[in-house]
Amino acid sequence: MLFPKLLKNSLPVLALAVMSVKPASAQNKQPYSQQMAHTVTTLWKDSLPTGNKWTYDQGVILKGFEGIWQDTGDRKYYDFIKYCLDKFVQPDGSIRTYRMDEHNLDYVLCGRNVLTLYKQTKEEKYLKALQMLRSQLATQPRTFDGGFWHKKRYTNQMWLDGLYMAEPFYAEYAATFHEDSVFNDVARQFILMEQHSRDDKTGLLYHAWDAAKAERWADPKTGRSPHVWGRAMGWYGMALVDALTQFPADHPKRKELIAILQRYADAVTRFQDKPTGLWYDIVDMGTEKGNYLEASASCMFVYALAKGVREGFLPASYLPVAQKGYDGIIKKFIRTDERGLLVLDGTVQVSGLGGKPYRDGSYAYYMSEKVITNDAKGVGAFLQASVEMERAAKNKK
Repeated sequence: MLFPKLLKNSLPVLALAVMSVKPASAQNKQPYSQQMAHTVTTLWKDSLPTGNKWTYDQGVILKGFEGIWQDTGDRKYYDFIKYCLDKFVQPDGSIRTYRMDEHNLDYVLCGRNVLTLYKQTKEEKYLKALQMLRSQLATQPRTFDGGFWHKKRYTNQMWLDGLYMAEPFYAEYAATFHEDSVFNDVARQFILMEQHSRDDKTGLLYHAWDAAKAERWADPKTGRSPHVWGRAMGWYGMALVDALTQFPADHPKRKELIAILQRYADAVTRFQDKPTGLWYDIVDMGTEKGNYLEASASCMFVYALAKGVREGFLPASYLPVAQKGYDGIIKKFIRTDERGLLVLDGTVQVSGLGGKPYRDGSYAYYMSEKVITNDAKGVGAFLQASVEMERAAKNKK
């Protein structure tokens, strides 16, 4: 059974709804977002392909489900979100497997999904869970100029990834609970990250910045990591458009963030692979031996550009860029497997810096990581990109 915790009230209806969804091979008239959601509920009944723990992977997937639910009104997508999160958010508001003392920004992302549930239900347990995640940000270690460390064990380091993990939640929490001063801090994180990691020549952002310039991967003069990793750039862009939607229209930093997004969009567009519409794993080294077109980054760029246009942060001229990227994703990375399920190929499983064994940020390191099928981060990004492109198509009509 797919939703055992909902047994008392709604399992028979939900089970019928899920079982009535036809395999993807018979769904070619359905939007790609819904076809991929069917893959998720078939393969990962808890949206947890990486294990039974509180992790950002599920948050990326569930934001995609949230978009489908909003657009279709079909409650089964909301119920799937609730079922997955209720495995972790306990009746007393604690979060199973979550450890605040690690001060890991990755643990904050799913708070966005919890916010959705709280707004719908007003249940006390969700409020307590939200307050706990908010308290992590209140005590998160910071660089000398106020930037969040990505993790407590990553001393003095800001990563592009961390902006997506924390800032959209931080901004939505502020909007929901009227913590207006928080928006200044949210803006500061984006501004600092651009200041420290942006390359003036290309406009692209390097994967990470070490304020202490102590890591082996850090440039001794700038503190930057040596390469522009596609998915890290994607995280930053998604974070920026998502956080901006929560900003008060009259906030003094809103225009500055929109200007950052416009610089970002210009750089992303210039490095789009013209024949395919896609982006490379190391964005500015498309001609380098071993580099490859990567699915998750391409999906994230499409999402950031399309949503940026829809929200009025970017001019409409960026929508054809997103459309070309999305068409390329469908052509190169999407297929139907022998079970009739939609499949996403071409996502690099992970790329990081430091740690044990040590990841030195070299080109050879990035090229050494595995590229896999149906990676959760790629699937979640594809769900969200598909929702945005489907909205764009409806708006065009």
